[in-house]
Amino acid sequence: MASQNVDPAAASSVASRKGQESGTSAARGSVGKRLQQELMTLMMSGDKGISAFPESDNLFKWIGTIDGAVGTVYEDLRYKLSLEFPSGYPYNAPTVKFVTPCFHPNVDSHGNICLDILKDKWSALYDVRTILLSLQSLLGEPNNESPLNPYAAELWQNQTAYKKHLHEQYQKQVREKEI
Repeated sequence: MASQNVDPAAASSVASRKGQESGTSAARGSVGKRLQQELMTLMMSGDKGISAFPESDNLFKWIGTIDGAVGTVYEDLRYKLSLEFPSGYPYNAPTVKFVTPCFHPNVDSHGNICLDILKDKWSALYDVRTILLSLQSLLGEPNNESPLNPYAAELWQNQTAYKKHLHEQYQKQVREKEI
């Protein structure tokens, strides 16, 4: 009998790893189900100026877009975002970054975003739609108390100068992508 030569501690370790693997697989399955549900909700919501879809066939990596809200300096500008969902989603926040360079007090030059609901104020009740709407709102209402881009925060005080700089930067980025 082969089982007589098996170290019980090693067998227990193998069984434990198999349990973790299937647990991880089950967790990914439930996260996948949640993300599919969120995709349907987002598609049916009819919210203007926001959208997001899985990148290729990977349900854990999405590409989102937000349009600047009407009446803000971001009006008529469109930004692409990346959303990466951890296996612990929705209990752990996704990683969200601007792919399109975004001149904003709460966005750094690498696209990282300073928004409390993506950090310490995250709740499992939030979903992709909430994130996109919050980011769309953040564009027009930055938190200048904790800027990632101090220059943008300073310039924000003069909306005319801010808008001029913003649109120049945006057009430059768009032209560079077309080349």
